[in-house]
Amino acid sequence: MKFVTLILFLMTGLLKAGCSETTPQAGKPHPAVQNASSKEEAPATIVEVSFKDAQTPDRLIKRTHSWPHWLGPDYNGISPETDWRADWTDKPPQVLWRGNVGTGYSSISAADGRIYTIGHKAGNETVYCLDAETGKEIWKQSYPAQLVNHLNAGGPGATPTIDGEFLYTNSRDGRLICFEIETGKIIWQKDLTKAYEMKVPEWGFTCSPLIRGDKLFIEAGRLVALDKRTGNEIWKSTPHMPGYGTPAAFELEGTVYLALLNNECLSIARADDGTEVATFEWPSPFDTNSTTPIIDGTTIFISSGYRKGCALLDFENQKLKARYTNRDMKNHFNNSVLFQKHFYGMDGNSNLGRIVRLTCIDQETGKIKWREAGFGCGSLLIANGKLIILSDEGTLVTAEATPESYQELSRLKVLDDQCWTVPVLCNGLLYCRDSAGNLACVDLRL
Repeated sequence: MKFVTLILFLMTGLLKAGCSETTPQAGKPHPAVQNASSKEEAPATIVEVSFKDAQTPDRLIKRTHSWPHWLGPDYNGISPETDWRADWTDKPPQVLWRGNVGTGYSSISAADGRIYTIGHKAGNETVYCLDAETGKEIWKQSYPAQLVNHLNAGGPGATPTIDGEFLYTNSRDGRLICFEIETGKIIWQKDLTKAYEMKVPEWGFTCSPLIRGDKLFIEAGRLVALDKRTGNEIWKSTPHMPGYGTPAAFELEGTVYLALLNNECLSIARADDGTEVATFEWPSPFDTNSTTPIIDGTTIFISSGYRKGCALLDFENQKLKARYTNRDMKNHFNNSVLFQKHFYGMDGNSNLGRIVRLTCIDQETGKIKWREAGFGCGSLLIANGKLIILSDEGTLVTAEATPESYQELSRLKVLDDQCWTVPVLCNGLLYCRDSAGNLACVDLRL
């Protein structure tokens, strides 16, 4: 058995806890839920993690922010942080620490001085809880899982979801787990393939758990609502060919709806009982719909790769009607981000990375404002009016988030393997990951 290794190079100061105090209900360990699944708790196994080039920070992290789930605190890919450096002309940022968590595409969730992610190694997936400032392991939990590496590196693709005292994860082969966030103890788990009599989809399960109130929503060949405390089913909606995105919740005229892009259509269902109220046909070549719908008022934006393109839909009177459709924003798997009435995203497919373009389109008309090559099938988020871009070859880039033109500020090479995972900014620290599981924590604090 390999032992976990940790090498820290101390500079000055004391180690302080890192990320956020804003997650609700965080606190003392919670007792196991009585009605939890009867499935035996997966045994913990040791997976090697090596942390190199770590440094002790010389300042405190201001614990005011969190990134608790897929697409961030407001589910829009936008960070509220302003206290970070976008221009590195005079002083390049330092990599605070590096580590490896195994193969996969799972992004980072962060809160209360900790970060969470998932990786695969030697037939096991492992959920990691790491110190946000140092990368030091706090706890981990492993279980057997399929790699599902068809035309990609494989490994987990869903992002952990933080909800108060609990953490929720979804494995590549459909093992949905609720952890006690303080200790990593498994509270309940559910095998989606057995519960919903389905096979593992061609590209595996990549839907991140969505929590709203007491319900957990997940894609399992249909939209499913579970009691987040027990994993017991509350309802299941109309079955469709499973997609690979995450549902988006929104409220109109006092009713909460869920929008989910599967591999047949955009489906709109009521959150209280799962009734499907509207659909918009959106079949994708090679069955690869994998993005999360973007909700803005009564409009819904969807986008797919392989020359399918995008659409802006109006949802009124429980009906969907296209305002426009075009092929100018074809998101293969990473979402566009809506900022000040413009969408910013990667137009094109991973198998043709050299011709993928970072593209800005007008939300109202769908018309192109500008394009920029050189990022491959990378990803981005937006913070303080700036694009934070991670190219598919591991180059970190900042640029102005403006429809006027592409205006680059700075760039820095941070990783060397395939980078399809969206980076995460939390309290001035940017977490980047590649498909081999290499993590780089880049210090962007002022």
